[in-house]
Order: sequence, then structure tokens, then C-alpha cells
Amino acid sequence: MRDIITIPFNGEVSLILSCDNSGAIGMKAQDTVHVPYETVAYYSLRVAVMECIAAGGKPISIVLHNFCGNGPWEELLRGIKKGLLELGLKDVPITGSTESNFPLLQSAVGLIVLGIKPNGKITDFMFSDKLKFAVIGSPLVGNEVLDQSDDIVPLSIFQEINKANDVMILPVGSKGILFELNQMFANEKFTRDMVITNLDILKSSGPSTCFIAVYHTEQEEELIRIAGGFFHSIQIERK
Repeated sequence: MRDIITIPFNGEVSLILSCDNSGAIGMKAQDTVHVPYETVAYYSLRVAVMECIAAGGKPISIVLHNFCGNGPWEELLRGIKKGLLELGLKDVPITGSTESNFPLLQSAVGLIVLGIKPNGKITDFMFSDKLKFAVIGSPLVGNEVLDQSDDIVPLSIFQEINKANDVMILPVGSKGILFELNQMFANEKFTRDMVITNLDILKSSGPSTCFIAVYHTEQEEELIRIAGGFFHSIQIERK
């Protein structure tokens, strides 16, 4: 099950809603992780927009919920626009609101991405032994996101692989690679010992620093070309 809501809109398209929240990350004294608000918004957008796109949605609007105070608003907008630019998305309107009546001791941000999906677009497969799997990027969380930024798959690579035909993708969130694998197929469940890879499949991927790609054998060379050093093969060993 994908972390989105699909709302039938008319006979041709559906609305896709995805979201992300972050707390105690920012520039307040009592924040747990101290980073600029542009960075906070960029990674919050990253989670929500990857979920929307992976579900077949084309982002058409962003809603920002800001609990950091009036001062950071423009910086938060810069972070969102940075992510949209990396995806090659232009003229996506951004709206939102700031809690300015009562100051919070820690930073908090919520973000919603609204997209539209053609009703005939297929984004999910049934499991088959003929399918191949990879993780693009590495699972990182907290200060690792800052310290190991070179291991985070760029949104531009995510977008390019998303545009490939017959590739199923799913961002990896805080519950890890194995959890997300088990959201992908209605007809198959995976255990830890079935999944062979050089990555920790139980580790949090925080702000979707990696994603899973499911594809056909003849597509592997092209995916490796696109992903480069971010490509990590997964072998599924069924008992």
C-alpha cells in the first residue's frame, strides 16, 4: 500500500495526495538536528513529492504548514523550489500558513503535495520471479543526511527512472527497505533472510534518501546507466 490517498476526480484523472511532517529539525535552540530551514523544506518536499510521483501523480500544487515562526517562511519556500527545480517541475503553485500567534520551542513543518494521475496509468505490478529489484541511493537518517549527502540519490535520477517504461518505484521511508518491499505486492511477502543486498534493509531511510525500483531483466543496463554509483542490486531468494 502506498502512503498516498487517491481520489477519483472524473472519468479521466484522479487526485493524488501525499504528505510529510518533520519535528525538532531546524534552527531553534531545542531542536534535535540543527540545519537551515531551506534544508528542512527540501527534504520534507522530497518525501511527499516522491510518494506522489511514484504513485503516478503529476504535482500541481504544494501546501506548506509552518510552525517555525514568520522569519523562516521565505527560506522554507526556497527549499521547496529547489526540489521542484531538481525534478524539472516549473510553475507549481505553493500556498500555506504560518502559526504566528504562539511560538513553539522546537521547529515543525508539514507539507502536502497535490497531484493528478491519468486513470489509465499503471504504477503497480504483481510479483513474478522474472522481475528484478534494486535500491537506488542509501538509507540515511538524522545527521547522516548531512554527513553522507553524497549517498543520497538526487531527485533528478528519481525522475528519470520514473519516466522509464514498465518500472515500478517506491520511496523508502523511516520503516526501511524491507517494510517498503512488503507494501509493493499483494501476492508476495518478504522476510529478512529472503532479501540479499549490501544495504541494511531494516534501517530508516529518513527523508527518502533512497527508493526501490522493480524492473525487467532487459532494463537493468539502462537503469545502471541512469543510477550510476547509487545502484544497489537486490536478490530475492525464495525458500
